[in-house]
Amino acid sequence: MTFDKGSLILVDYTAKVKDGDEVFDTTIEADAKKHLLHEENVKYHPKLVSIGETSYPVLKGFDEALAKTSVGDKLTVEVTPDKGFGERDSTKVRMIPIRKLGEDAEKVSVGDTIEVDNKRGIIRYIGSGRVQMDYNHRYAGKTILFDVNVLKSLDSSNDKVDAILKERLPVEDTKIAFDLKDKEVSVTVPEEILRADGLQIMKHFIQLDIFKFVKTLEKISFVETHINKQAPAKKPETKEKPETKEKPETKGKTA
Repeated sequence: MTFDKGSLILVDYTAKVKDGDEVFDTTIEADAKKHLLHEENVKYHPKLVSIGETSYPVLKGFDEALAKTSVGDKLTVEVTPDKGFGERDSTKVRMIPIRKLGEDAEKVSVGDTIEVDNKRGIIRYIGSGRVQMDYNHRYAGKTILFDVNVLKSLDSSNDKVDAILKERLPVEDTKIAFDLKDKEVSVTVPEEILRADGLQIMKHFIQLDIFKFVKTLEKISFVETHINKQAPAKKPETKEKPETKEKPETKGKTA
């Protein structure tokens, strides 16, 4: 059974460049550690993909291949540049004065990705007061191989909401909670992100996605619980011991 446009599925994958076998992306923590890609603040979990949609996109060639798969399939998908990161464009490689890098001029080296004039590029050469910037994607012109495991098709409302929250919220999956009843869902906002700068944006995209993929829902509530951590701690109550009256001394009788 293949997937229709708009289907939500979960996949595990490891991506590498075909020529040279450079692994550059994975959803699997063990593979990330193996190929020295592991980052402490990155969530390693199955990738949420919306087939033929832009909500949770992947490369076009990867998307087209996934649409023809079924749950349980394990395969290698080959994505050519025209359906991947694009062909290399020589007009996007330019020489600029090194002074344009400002304070970073003494810190950068060949291979670094930096932003110049509001554009991100890769430094290809440094010398004679100039820097060669490559504004092509790092993997432009490369054929990419994806080793894929198609794990699950998200068909129930509960599965869809759960996957969307895990994809959108930057916290451990175990800290994500929601209550889905009939046409309403209540989402508990984790305490760790209550004061996050991008919280309103997260909530905006979460509600857009949930309404889009769970069409039976009519209402989404976000529950925020704030605890006053500045309140003085209450001292434990201690029970006063009842006073005890001393018994009067009694002198023994002498003969």
